[in-house]
Amino acid sequence: MILALILSGCGEPFLSALRPKGQGASDIFELMILSIAIMLFVFVVVMIIYVFVLLKFRRKKGQEDFIPEQIEGSHTLETLWTVVPIVLLLILAVPTVQYTFSLVDTDPQVSAEGEEEEQLWVNVTGKQYWWHFEYDGMDVTTSQDLYIPTDRKVYLSLHSEDVIHSFWVPTLQGKMDVNPTGNRNEIWIDAQEEGVYWGKCAEFCGPSHSLMDFKIIAVSPGEFEQWVNDMQQVSEDDTPESQVAQAGQEVYANNCMSCHALGSSPNKIGPNLSNFGDRERIAGVLEYNKENLIEWIDTKGEEMKPGNLMTTANYDLSDEELDQVAEYLMSLSPSEITPENAEDGEYIDSDLSDLISNQEEGEEGEGEESEEDSEENSEEESEDSN
Repeated sequence: MILALILSGCGEPFLSALRPKGQGASDIFELMILSIAIMLFVFVVVMIIYVFVLLKFRRKKGQEDFIPEQIEGSHTLETLWTVVPIVLLLILAVPTVQYTFSLVDTDPQVSAEGEEEEQLWVNVTGKQYWWHFEYDGMDVTTSQDLYIPTDRKVYLSLHSEDVIHSFWVPTLQGKMDVNPTGNRNEIWIDAQEEGVYWGKCAEFCGPSHSLMDFKIIAVSPGEFEQWVNDMQQVSEDDTPESQVAQAGQEVYANNCMSCHALGSSPNKIGPNLSNFGDRERIAGVLEYNKENLIEWIDTKGEEMKPGNLMTTANYDLSDEELDQVAEYLMSLSPSEITPENAEDGEYIDSDLSDLISNQEEGEEGEGEESEEDSEENSEEESEDSN
């Protein structure tokens, strides 16, 4: 028991639901405190009654045959132990139901003037064993790292391309199942202050379930706007500066492009690598350095992340090619806004009106797309997958 108590204090602070940094996590934390208070109240009352009865009705010397007054059938006691639990359950149930519905309420917020506020939507796709993010209407796509602005709700539309996953960022919001077969769940997330917040898959999904990590990178609204503008300029044709990275770009094009995308290209078999050079982890779990990256590419992550689809990739690179493609991937840093900006304490304000208006225009353009164009896009995506 002592060892269990000591071990309960171990773990990573960034995965603790006891340090809320978002409205959703704060609401859940309040429910936890309320339930603990109710349980402590019940425990204290029961212990007081227990000690009272133990002392008052203990066997005394000379009264071995004494029988206390029997009170079975007491309507007062029966009423108390029926009504009191019901009242306690109601005290806990009402805010629980209220918060349950509010945490998944993705309707537009209404301002003080009675106008609906503009929404920022991100389509989230869970795959074994990584996460894919598409900013709706912004032509920005990332994997593993989700950038969001502080002081504003970001709405997530979640689905899976294989098995059931669960999206969970303990310090920001509760869990939400991510289901396949076209079923989409919706949830909102927000960060009250800048920072890098760790997320996990909370639903067993295969041998590398415990390694299915991702990050939420919350930056100030102005920095987020700059990051989006920078990411919109990413192109597969961008030429890196060093000659080694340029050679690696060619190796990447010949061996990796069929599975990995850059820029806003459609989701492929593997993660989007647009800003791979800004990541703090390789595959979500490995320390970010060139040696680990080369080992990952060479072994295809078979031992580092068992069951990942990269193990079936058909390529065989030399040591020189491994070094070149690693150099190229680590050069993919299209924006000055990186996870370091989430921890520098600098706040740049913005109402994000330009981004949101572009998002709405993009949605209208998508609605006007012809059936012929849709069919062509579907055929292209099918060819990419093949």
